[in-house]
Amino acid sequence: MPETTFPQRVRIALDDPKKTYAVALGARHLVEGRARALAAFPQMDEFRDRARLIRAHTLSRLDAYLTEFADNVAAAGGAVFWAKDATEATNYVRQLAREKGVRRAVKSKSMVTEEIHLNRELEKDSITVTESDLGEFIIQLAEETPSHIIAPVMHKTRYEVAETFRDKLGVPYTDDPIELNRIAREYLRRIFLSADMGISGVNFGVAESGSICLVTNEGNGRLTTTAPRIHVAIMGMEKIVPTFEDLGVMLNVLARSATGQKLSVYTNIITGARRPADPDGPEEFHVVILDNGRSRALASENAEILYCIRCGACLNHCPVFQAIGGHAYGSVYPGPIGSVLSPILWGTDAAGDLPHASTLCGKCREVCPVRIDLPRMLLNLRATGLAEKPAPAWLRWGIRQYRAAAVNPQRFRGGIKVAATGLRLLAKDGWVKKLPAPLNGWTDHRELPAFAPKSFHQLWTERET
Repeated sequence: MPETTFPQRVRIALDDPKKTYAVALGARHLVEGRARALAAFPQMDEFRDRARLIRAHTLSRLDAYLTEFADNVAAAGGAVFWAKDATEATNYVRQLAREKGVRRAVKSKSMVTEEIHLNRELEKDSITVTESDLGEFIIQLAEETPSHIIAPVMHKTRYEVAETFRDKLGVPYTDDPIELNRIAREYLRRIFLSADMGISGVNFGVAESGSICLVTNEGNGRLTTTAPRIHVAIMGMEKIVPTFEDLGVMLNVLARSATGQKLSVYTNIITGARRPADPDGPEEFHVVILDNGRSRALASENAEILYCIRCGACLNHCPVFQAIGGHAYGSVYPGPIGSVLSPILWGTDAAGDLPHASTLCGKCREVCPVRIDLPRMLLNLRATGLAEKPAPAWLRWGIRQYRAAAVNPQRFRGGIKVAATGLRLLAKDGWVKKLPAPLNGWTDHRELPAFAPKSFHQLWTERET
């Protein structure tokens, strides 16, 4: 997590309207795509219910399914390493690279490798790591971090991408998307053919076969996992399904929720390394199963967060994410999912503000393909954070006063009259432009409408009489 605070990052985000506009536009595009996909698939609710049951069942027997998965990976000629944290995971990959003489690695899109900062750790050993997903490649060239789980470059316009390609790749300026794709394809093709190691994430591991499933919309995933002589897959320990039948259910809800597709363009199922009769594929296949706080989450009241399949639907529909973008969260996991997952993985000291980055409108729960109750967990984490670090005295006093008034109708109406009179005195043309501290946090960014001359209770009473 960065050293800046969440409010500081929010101010930085709001001061860049170009980026926030790009994020809002991209999110709206994904929201509309999901709506069209669900309208064309009337069985979606049934599949969501089945997907939730699969996730709940799998996590209830996670140790058994992970053991089955690891045994089957080994039976297929692969190697498995159990990493308790980011340090163990990155050290394993670094040591493997040293032993095998790896000087260049190519990596497909993977949130879990972002979580453990794998690129940075490999670069300490002078290993060149190149992102092969187009969005991640752009972000790497721009020396930035992803702003979205599935659309890492959502915050950039094509004109900014054109400038990045011109400055970093030395090509003529063009903002034609087709031409930009061609430039990236030609550059990356050389990397695929010269890389010693391919690194990927894992969308799902299949326990019954030891297979991994990678879901992408670009061919880079296949080239990353087949062209280099070593393939290393980093998998969060919760990303497992028992059977291929279960995998089919998850794939049906994943693409529709993420991008509005029936199925992602490339759905790759990989089982072990290259066999003697195979025409291509890596000589070695390694799977790193990462804990990094997930066991702690599994043992908590917020274990449901591990149901997540990283579709990004909760981000796209979240009014807070649409307003501030992903970078303001300061975490590789932004949006509602990140507001829950980040404090669980890195603690409330580092990410305690994030559970408050929500209106609690419930849209995230409504659109989640596995129906995760994110608002409940956000409230849990808010309560935990306040227990560890109480709110300011003025706020605690204000909440106590509101609670006392809210349970007493006469006191509540009296308070409303006082507040209404005060606001009308401060108002100009019906709007309050400046409130005294600490309430100026509202009027620093927006005007506050003065109360109506008559309350709803007064109008209702007059109507009844």
